[in-house]
Amino acid sequence: MDPNASYITLLDTGVSRAHPLIQPALAAADRHAANPAWGLEDIKGHGTQLAGLALFGDLTPKLQDMLPVSVGHRLESVKLLPDAGFNPHHLLGAVTRNAIDAVEMTIRRRTFTMATTTSDDTPHDGAPTSWSSEIDQLTAGVSGKCSDPRLILISAGNIDAMTSGAGHYLETCDHPDSELESPSQAWNAVCVGAYTEKAMLPPGESYTALAPSGDLSPASRTASWTSQWPLKPDVVLEGGNWAAGTVPPPLTHGWLSLLTTDHNYPRHSFCFSHDTSAATALAAKQITELWSDYPSLWPETIRGLYVSSARWTEQMKSHLPANPSKGAYALLFRRYGYGVPDLQRARRSASNALTLIVQDEITPYGLSEKTGGDVHKELRLFELPWPVEELRKLGSALVTLRVTLSSFVAPNPSEASRGSRYRYASHNLRFKLNRAGENVQQFLARITRLAEPVDGPPNEEDDSWTFGSTRRDVGSLHIDQLTCRASDLARRNLLAVHPVAGWWKNKKLLEKTLPMVRFALIIEIDASELETKLYTEVATSITALAKAQIIVG
Repeated sequence: MDPNASYITLLDTGVSRAHPLIQPALAAADRHAANPAWGLEDIKGHGTQLAGLALFGDLTPKLQDMLPVSVGHRLESVKLLPDAGFNPHHLLGAVTRNAIDAVEMTIRRRTFTMATTTSDDTPHDGAPTSWSSEIDQLTAGVSGKCSDPRLILISAGNIDAMTSGAGHYLETCDHPDSELESPSQAWNAVCVGAYTEKAMLPPGESYTALAPSGDLSPASRTASWTSQWPLKPDVVLEGGNWAAGTVPPPLTHGWLSLLTTDHNYPRHSFCFSHDTSAATALAAKQITELWSDYPSLWPETIRGLYVSSARWTEQMKSHLPANPSKGAYALLFRRYGYGVPDLQRARRSASNALTLIVQDEITPYGLSEKTGGDVHKELRLFELPWPVEELRKLGSALVTLRVTLSSFVAPNPSEASRGSRYRYASHNLRFKLNRAGENVQQFLARITRLAEPVDGPPNEEDDSWTFGSTRRDVGSLHIDQLTCRASDLARRNLLAVHPVAGWWKNKKLLEKTLPMVRFALIIEIDASELETKLYTEVATSITALAKAQIIVG
């Protein structure tokens, strides 16, 4: 095993090492507990199920094809849940912090994976809770013994099959009572929901699959909020399906579940897993493999690459009207986030010159020399090395530009600040692209007018972006795309990253220090079969990528 291997750190019920598929990837010294008084063995079985999925994925096809399986990452286990009883609600954040502190005695590249949530904070309507705020602090590196940013994945939480009524299952999933459970609404974490492609049952079966292939898993909770809080879930992965009979409730079924490792080995070798827990374990496997390929990238960058690779299935898009407006996409975001991640697309984006990846820092706020008041201090202006000649040759052919901006915010320690995104987040960053024919001076003037947003839903810009600012400009991960004529894109070569209000924009704070923020910017051109010609021109001009720091105040 590679000594520099990436690790998936499961914060769950512990993991059993008895299983021969798990033991090679989990050292005895790599099992911990949030409370030293708890044992390390997995009594409940949930953690061992996730361990098998995090290492191998769904074992069903692997046991059928009998081909060799290569695993390049390893496991760590931290028992987050006691074997008996439960963690007091007011201590959930502290227990999670203790769990992370326990494992970080050793410095490693980790994907923290937590498939446990609470209904005690419901309804939260997307607003931060004490537990989600602690997750944001841990992710940003402002909590815990280690001060480095962390990559954290959290499940969306599950719907009880007993609540499923006689109506369409999506009505239950979309109901406000089925909102994502805390702390999955945390800004900085990757929230994982579930969809399913498992819709086949054996011949003669009296049950039918409840969800159609490619749609939301019946167990997956959704985001009932539509205004100022982050888009959640971020992505969806396979979480299995339910079997429906003539009367409710629906049931889990082996053919509609994922096969994984059992904690009672050798009494039982395998068992079935499902729901958003299984989906989160699969996401941990994928994102850790991506990070292993590109270990120099920041957690913020890996999060952006992975989520940006997601797309909606055709079944998901069937819920859109024929000519969808920007607002029509809200339904898809609430159910599926950005869709199903594509690891091959993410890898291609990380290595292809048609995708520009920038890891940079910005000082968002400062004090004005004229007034002594707090101001937006900097923005980053990028002159993009577009393949101008090739784009012009394409003329009216359509190309798609996809932009992702990822940074981790530090939450305001004040309880009262949780009601406002501008008072909750340490900083808020936005990206803007110039319009065709808009020069630098006009572009910067437009950004200045947009730099002081009011609290509440943002005003939708009249532009060609697919999703629009109402859905894009929330949370700490911003993704949008536009499709335009290649000749127009050739003239849209200025992209700015700029701050808007955050709680760091405070005179008393800025008199002591000027906080600096890391961000990752990912810019991708999709021109289908025309990419080879575009690649050649970009490769010759990539060194011309210009970065300018503009002092605003």
